[in-house]
Amino acid sequence: MTNPASTPPTPPARPRSHFNNWISASGAVLVVGALFSFALLVWMDLTGSNQNPYLGIFTYLVAPGFMILGLAIALFGAWAQRRWAIKHAATMPDKWRLDFANPAQRRILILFGTGAVAFLLLSAFGSYQTYHYAESNQFCGQVCHTAMHPEFATYQRSAHARVDCVQCHVGSGASAFVKAKINGTHQLIAFTLDNYNRPIETPLKNIRPARETCEKCHWPEKYHGNIDLTYDHYLSDRKNTAVGVRMLLHVNAGRPGAAPAGIHWHVSPDSAVDYYATDADRQEIVWMRVTNLKDGTAKVFRTEEFKGEPPAGAIRRMDCMDCHNRPAHVFPTANDAVEKAMAGGRISTQLPNIKRVAVQAMLQKDIATATAAPGKIAEFLQAKYKDHADLPATIAAVQQVYAETIFPERKADWRVYPNNLGHKDWPGCFRCHGEQHKTASGQKPAASDCTSCHTIIAQGKTAELATIVAAGLEFKHPGGDYDEELSCADCHNGGIQGK
Repeated sequence: MTNPASTPPTPPARPRSHFNNWISASGAVLVVGALFSFALLVWMDLTGSNQNPYLGIFTYLVAPGFMILGLAIALFGAWAQRRWAIKHAATMPDKWRLDFANPAQRRILILFGTGAVAFLLLSAFGSYQTYHYAESNQFCGQVCHTAMHPEFATYQRSAHARVDCVQCHVGSGASAFVKAKINGTHQLIAFTLDNYNRPIETPLKNIRPARETCEKCHWPEKYHGNIDLTYDHYLSDRKNTAVGVRMLLHVNAGRPGAAPAGIHWHVSPDSAVDYYATDADRQEIVWMRVTNLKDGTAKVFRTEEFKGEPPAGAIRRMDCMDCHNRPAHVFPTANDAVEKAMAGGRISTQLPNIKRVAVQAMLQKDIATATAAPGKIAEFLQAKYKDHADLPATIAAVQQVYAETIFPERKADWRVYPNNLGHKDWPGCFRCHGEQHKTASGQKPAASDCTSCHTIIAQGKTAELATIVAAGLEFKHPGGDYDEELSCADCHNGGIQGK
């Protein structure tokens, strides 16, 4: 017979953890799911092409956010369980506790565990889909960048509409990786707080160098020769007279395989062009330096007003983007957009002075929103043409042109986004090749006359364009004589002519 006195005392039951409850268990599942997603996204981010700047938002902000939320739920469950146990110690201290010995709870736990596994699988699938969706054009232009609707609208009609946004806007390598993550976070914060600039500022300060983007598909050394271009226009007269200019654009000069000359000389491997602009848009260039990289000689050109030297760090080396500065986001001028609609038959040329009147309708000062524009445009055109048979279709066309080119809420149109490719409506080429830059000895930059970059082979009205003069023609202004002391952009402004 066992002596009761020799029986060791039963050790006191270990107190149950306050984290042993359904609330904390739910938080733990959320933490595990977030950790799993975080690990998967980090792996894809580090082993992928690093072309997705927004993946960093999901990886380092969203996933940790859910992790923190799960931890908060787990802590809340422990706090609630402890509070309940203190208040109801004598009656039912274990209200939310998990009890594996309870058959009813075991059945619930099986369902809970099945749901937790399904949640982890969905987290993995969702993370993978998030990775690919976050680098899509729809995400860039319609979800994350609704603030950049004008840019997305112009991108869809551009020559690069089939090039993904990330291929130009995001780089490869560790440095670009970090910059993209930081920039994506800044954009998210600005969009969330609604404190981004209107319009979006350009040129972008952190855009990838052209040699890392443009020259992956285009390269200046490729021989293009002369490119045949025709520019069709309409005069702002009662008859809407059609006129045009056909020219050979001298992209390259010399022979195939030779060093770039012609327009592409600016990015020749044998020369370097540096410049300093006094404005953020790089339109007011007051100083430039042309360096012969073979012998190291250089020529400095400056405007008469600019004295001294450019500030340290303000000099820019010219590349593709200094001329092709709107490769995928061209905002056509009101004049050009209306002329294109006229040439396509959408705007009737039977309406007298329709080019001028349509532009005036689009540029009414009291059009403050895109929703107000259709009514304002219709009223303006109806007052001018009343019951003309072609008026309804023309009104619809002008309204459509406005919707595609002018974005009043974002304050975005051609007036704030100059296009440097050419010189009709913006200074463009004449930022450097006008008459204002000279060396200390009075020498002007080369190629400052009209025949340096292009040769006009036909011009005038429709019938005159059929006659080609291979030797070239002297430019004849279609609207009559003009002051040769003025550049094109001194009068042409994309809207109502005359500044």
